[in-house]
Amino acid sequence: MLALQGAPIFELAIPCHIFGTPPPSYTGPWYDVRLCAERPPALRGSSSHTDLPAAFQMATTHGLDALETADTVIVPASGDIRSDPSPAIVEAVRAAHARGARVVSLCSGAFVLAAAGLLDGRRTALHWRHAPFFAERFPAVQIDPAVLYIDHGDLLTGAGNTAGIDLCLHLIRQDLGSDAANAVAREMIVPPHRTGGQAQYVESPLPPPGRDDGLGPLLQWALTRLDRPLTTSEIAAQAGLTERTLIRRFHSETGTTPLRWLLAQRVIRARELLESTDLPIDLVAERSGLGSAPNLRAHFAREVGVSPSEYRRTHHSA
Repeated sequence: MLALQGAPIFELAIPCHIFGTPPPSYTGPWYDVRLCAERPPALRGSSSHTDLPAAFQMATTHGLDALETADTVIVPASGDIRSDPSPAIVEAVRAAHARGARVVSLCSGAFVLAAAGLLDGRRTALHWRHAPFFAERFPAVQIDPAVLYIDHGDLLTGAGNTAGIDLCLHLIRQDLGSDAANAVAREMIVPPHRTGGQAQYVESPLPPPGRDDGLGPLLQWALTRLDRPLTTSEIAAQAGLTERTLIRRFHSETGTTPLRWLLAQRVIRARELLESTDLPIDLVAERSGLGSAPNLRAHFAREVGVSPSEYRRTHHSA
């Protein structure tokens, strides 16, 4: 993890907490984490992306030379997005990527990756509030302020604040499988995977006090019925809403439609079954609600990028 001067402490704490120590319930391999900075050990941290004086003092144990051997380099949020990162930091990140390291940014850490030229021509996630300034400063980058994170394999970018948790859990899921990611999510009391994008979090009027308009109970109800055919009308009936109202509410709270949300959850269920069971592909398709083996293969390849069989060979737990 590359800590930047004045970095918002929340974004820095996310990868430190998630990758620092494995959850007690997980006994598999884990990460070797090193917190580094351009000039260790003293480092300022701030409470937010504001111009308030630094509110924290941090101590780092490694310099930029730690990036020379890292498999993954995570750049949490920048302390000052309107100033260029130092040439030494830019060159260290660029060299790490050229060497083959996976480079990850959380929120405004993308400004460092862009300054290194790593994001030119790439679709990039960023907090929606920073998107206009980022687009003006780095016109060669395809900024997408609507998503929680984007994975290009060698480069991963995440939106702001808690989207950093989503991206870090995604990294664990890719590296160590769903069991490890789910164990971390349980410890943190967060969902192991969120669907939808930032559209659900862009500033909008709050509901009047005293009303509980959340879809949480309805989503839990649907999750227990993934192996059954569900239609928008059935989900609307369960919620006591018209289909039009359900679709509007769903898009507002999840950033997607009911059927797209169901598909994403069914693919997640299929991944879990492929990792943790020896069920034949047709039974995985049936129990995840994707119907048939050809249907599972089509959706899985589109959403995950590999076939179910290849995914099982890579991620199956002994």
